[in-house]
Amino acid sequence: MTESAADRQPGERSVVAAIRDAIVRGEFVPNQRLVEADLSGQFAASRATVRAALIELTNEGLVERVQNRGARVRAVSLEEAVEISEVRMMLESLCAAKAAERVSDAEVGELKELGELMHQAVAAGDVVGYSGLNQRLHRRVREISGQHTAAQVLERLRGQSVRHQFRLAMRPGRPQVSLPEHLAIIDAICAHDAERAAEAAQVHLGSVIEALKAADAAEVSHLRP
Repeated sequence: MTESAADRQPGERSVVAAIRDAIVRGEFVPNQRLVEADLSGQFAASRATVRAALIELTNEGLVERVQNRGARVRAVSLEEAVEISEVRMMLESLCAAKAAERVSDAEVGELKELGELMHQAVAAGDVVGYSGLNQRLHRRVREISGQHTAAQVLERLRGQSVRHQFRLAMRPGRPQVSLPEHLAIIDAICAHDAERAAEAAQVHLGSVIEALKAADAAEVSHLRP
């Protein structure tokens, strides 16, 4: 019988989460080797627990195992990052629509406060702070939506494309473009307008896809002699 996530020991679950978070945050970079002995020391876990965690993360698509070389962080190409964003477009749209239907008065206040904080971060040129608020907003929309399956899939997809997301977030002028897109999502959800919320999420992810392509094209052009 296949072991479910709920059946795993707490130590293994925590190591899976810790390594996943390190990949999502960019602490472990694409193609970086993940040495079981090093991870065992870093996370105070047994080699067997680390090995099981790496197998789980391989199944999630965050880690890949190379014959005779062990595990490493899986690198995601631009083409795959675009595909991931296209899938995210559909799921984020669903979550935004469901959030608009379910959002409470207290959550409306929370989302509006997030929007104001994002506006302040962009005005202050705080790109890193804005990026963190961006992730926080998307997470809260998923949580408010109650779409647990979609939320789990989106979290895995976000981890797989984290390198491209970070590069995009740091691109000059990008926060000024994405801020009104995020505010549109917030406004629609707070207005309980599911159709408009879904459309706003689609517009935002469409913008992400075009920005990914543009950033890659600019980088290729810069590398040409």
